[in-house]
Amino acid sequence: MTTDTSGTPAGSPSDRIDTSLPHPARRYNYWLGGKDNFQADRDSGDAMAAAFPTIRTSALENRRFLQRAVGFLAREAGIRQFLDIGTGIPTANNTHEVAQAVTPEARVVYVDNDPIVLAHARALLSSTPEGATAYIDADLRDPERILTHPELLRTIDLSQPVALMLVAVLHFVPDGDDPYALVRRLLDALPAGSYLAASHATHEYLPPAVAEEARAAAKGGGPHGLINLRTRAEFTGFFTGLDVVEPGITSVAEWRAEGEPQPRPSVVEVSMYGAVARLP
Repeated sequence: MTTDTSGTPAGSPSDRIDTSLPHPARRYNYWLGGKDNFQADRDSGDAMAAAFPTIRTSALENRRFLQRAVGFLAREAGIRQFLDIGTGIPTANNTHEVAQAVTPEARVVYVDNDPIVLAHARALLSSTPEGATAYIDADLRDPERILTHPELLRTIDLSQPVALMLVAVLHFVPDGDDPYALVRRLLDALPAGSYLAASHATHEYLPPAVAEEARAAAKGGGPHGLINLRTRAEFTGFFTGLDVVEPGITSVAEWRAEGEPQPRPSVVEVSMYGAVARLP
């Protein structure tokens, strides 16, 4: 991909929209009932839903986990800066809305590699006067571009604690790209007292036959659709050296969900781990 001298991908963002391939953000939008998706996204989403019929429940619960995690970080942990990578197409109660409802001075940087996401973010996401939001066109697999981006440096003070949000994005990074090293590079740039909030798809809650079908469907998602289902032990590896807060590494359906409407969906229906941890 060509770039201009500022490091921004050259050409109009619309030039990089390939509607023939599914994209995780647009497929997620489809599962959430949105309209910002294309046939390839819907076909991919339907194929995965055929193997894992409660995928839409999983998407909704993952979104609720993000909102509860941000609420905890802003209210109880005192975090005022958020770096949300793989943010997805804006919907209700985005990271900055939840954080700024608690603390209006919260500052949020969103990162995504889908031009449609960036276009929607710039059009729809606005900050409180006291706080700030910014939007970066970048990929989790290029942490240096994220960490040195002028918009990030204008918005976030990396000498002060930051919440790194990696919600439903790590399972799109294959082992060959060393997702653990990518997360460590991002955390290494943050000071003590920062946090990591992450969620990740898994097959471990599923019956063996269903788990095998889900793995096969996930692997068939195409270059922008492949999902790497990981075990609890593999997900735990992202939190090495961090202090995991209560209730620990658990289903996103169960993480601090006491205030959610009852009855809660089962861990089998959601099939996704989540956790929040502090950088000592």
